[in-house]
Amino acid sequence: MSDIILLGQNFLALFMESAPWLLLGLFVAGVMHELVPVSFLERHMGSNSIGSISKAAVIGAPLPLCSCGVIPAALGLRRSGASKSSTISFLVSTPETGVDSVSVSYALLGPLFAIIRPIAAVASAIYAGIMVKVFGDSDDKVNKTAEPVSSCCESETTKPVESASCCSTKAEVAQPSSCCSSSQKESGNHSLNANSTSAEHTDHSLNAFSSFSNAAESAARVARYASGKLLEDIVVWLLIGLALAAAIKTWVPTDFLTQWGDGLVAMLVMAFIGIPMYICATASTPLAVGFLAAGLSPGAILVFLMAGPATNISTMGMIKQEMGLKTLALYLFSVVSASIAFGYLLNYLVSAMSLQGLIQTQSALHEHGGGVQVAYALSAIILGALMLRIGINKLMQYRHTQTPSSCCH
Repeated sequence: MSDIILLGQNFLALFMESAPWLLLGLFVAGVMHELVPVSFLERHMGSNSIGSISKAAVIGAPLPLCSCGVIPAALGLRRSGASKSSTISFLVSTPETGVDSVSVSYALLGPLFAIIRPIAAVASAIYAGIMVKVFGDSDDKVNKTAEPVSSCCESETTKPVESASCCSTKAEVAQPSSCCSSSQKESGNHSLNANSTSAEHTDHSLNAFSSFSNAAESAARVARYASGKLLEDIVVWLLIGLALAAAIKTWVPTDFLTQWGDGLVAMLVMAFIGIPMYICATASTPLAVGFLAAGLSPGAILVFLMAGPATNISTMGMIKQEMGLKTLALYLFSVVSASIAFGYLLNYLVSAMSLQGLIQTQSALHEHGGGVQVAYALSAIILGALMLRIGINKLMQYRHTQTPSSCCH
């Protein structure tokens, strides 16, 4: 029974430690989702040049897309004309890091991981794109299985033409009624001149109200996306990651994982654990806390944080279907080799420059003052309420689908 209580305490400590940073990350991610249109991504990723590959990596790094959510985005970009190398670069950098995962990394793992993760993500993405550019197939034609996308666009473009013809017929019907006599027009000119000043004031008021209304609508969309779609995409794996991290801290001895050492074997084990997993950059962070507390080196932890979010079964299947088996092999080789290289680099920096103090190995809540602890607690309550709301909505949707329709009576 004491182990269960300790498990709950460890889970609660991790949840409270990550809550304010996760809320901050969700808000920034929502703002970016509102401000960065897909057309912007398509415009900068169409070329096969190193510049386009680098742009894809830099643009993708802060975007709030997990390893599952990046698949339709990358597929749409590829079918919109993005090159293979740029698409692969986007597929690596986007799920490996993000504003939300960086903030959670700072809270749970310390500033060193918060700095190294985005740098490693962008560098490994550029490396993967260059590998596909140099060693990939020369034929970079887009897979023509994208017929549903083009047909949808065609149907959307034909609808305005039809509606325009309908409007023209309405205009023809309304035209006789709007044709007024000349005397009516002359009498109306005086009232129009008299009211021109008040109309200008009204226009200014309407413009101000319209600007305020647009800003309010944008803020509402940011809040809905951050607390709805984005949180819904990561909540399950985030809770699983927190639970597993708490379990590792509770029951796994600190020297259990050190049997693999801190060299190549440990890093390969972490890479092959992470590759098939459906886990996002944010949800992988609590797991990394557990692995770090169990004795693994920082470099091996970084390998897991890079390889786990970057790859999963669905991503590999999409790459094989859209870009071929050779591109898939180059993608996997690039992710594993880059993550191991950065793992060695991190271990070297930690030992050579004595950076161990920048890595957090346990909860730092007790180091904060009472006011800060209250803020952490309030953040945890807000985050928990948002998660509970998502769970209730999912339950209601499930019950609604199981209820027979009343229209059959």
